[in-house]
Amino acid sequence: MELRHLRCFLAVAQELHFARAAEKLHIEQSPLSRAIKELEEELGVRLFDRNTRRTRLTRAGQVFVEHVPRVFAALSQARDSVRAVSAGYLGQLRIALSGSISQAHLTPLLSRCREEEPDTEIRLYEVPFAQQVKGLESDLYDAGFAQSSDVGELLQAVPAWRDPIVVAVPSRHPLLAHKKLPLEEVLRYPLVLCDPDACKGCSHPVARVLCATDLEPIVAEHVVSHDLMVTLVAAGYGLGLSTEAHVSTSNHPEIVTRPLAGRTPELTTYLIRRVGVPSGALQRFVERAFVSAPGRPSDEALDTSPGSSK
Repeated sequence: MELRHLRCFLAVAQELHFARAAEKLHIEQSPLSRAIKELEEELGVRLFDRNTRRTRLTRAGQVFVEHVPRVFAALSQARDSVRAVSAGYLGQLRIALSGSISQAHLTPLLSRCREEEPDTEIRLYEVPFAQQVKGLESDLYDAGFAQSSDVGELLQAVPAWRDPIVVAVPSRHPLLAHKKLPLEEVLRYPLVLCDPDACKGCSHPVARVLCATDLEPIVAEHVVSHDLMVTLVAAGYGLGLSTEAHVSTSNHPEIVTRPLAGRTPELTTYLIRRVGVPSGALQRFVERAFVSAPGRPSDEALDTSPGSSK
């Protein structure tokens, strides 16, 4: 099995069309079909069901396509590690980021790492949460940050920081007469919310807030980034529900934030890693993560015993 076989398979799996896959790879369709046939013969299974109308993955193909991207990720990381050594680094940490990780927390952490341990290169990978979990389990990443703790038994997730959810309001809005905004008043206006599929970590706590009342929210737009939310709020599309940390990094002059009245809901960001004793470099990274975060780290957060878990 050669890398060209895997590249051809991945292109067809993504396009589900041999002609488009061949165009994507800048090759003729004939060598592409031959590469897929060779791969299927080596594996002893059919990877695609193909007829004159459509191409689709078989069950074996669906299983195989879950593994192939990790092969290329491992190769990419191997190249990065070699380049890091040639550039003078003594070690490397691979950190996965899923969801909208706050710059207000991540920037000081990375600055502290560069200052205190400049010989360790930190590589960041922005990946979907499911890919982060699989990558951590298979040692593609050393640690990660995400807004979910649903990581299974092989990993542990502990709160790294918590950010209160606030309302982003245009600077001349009548609601600014309140220091804290009653939810019932907020729901009188259209809302700009995080997309529930693209931003699950943020949308879930917001959804819990909105469920605290019988009033039906008026959703003007769903967005996949906090920057776009701030832009639309400033343009008058509606009010935004986000965190102070996310809104403050946009630094928009036409936006003011207000807390909600009553109990303040929070968005929790978790640091995720494999269960067990970490390397020295990872342990120091974990300690810096919690020192950089507001509040004192819990004993659980810094627990590195082999049996420690969520």
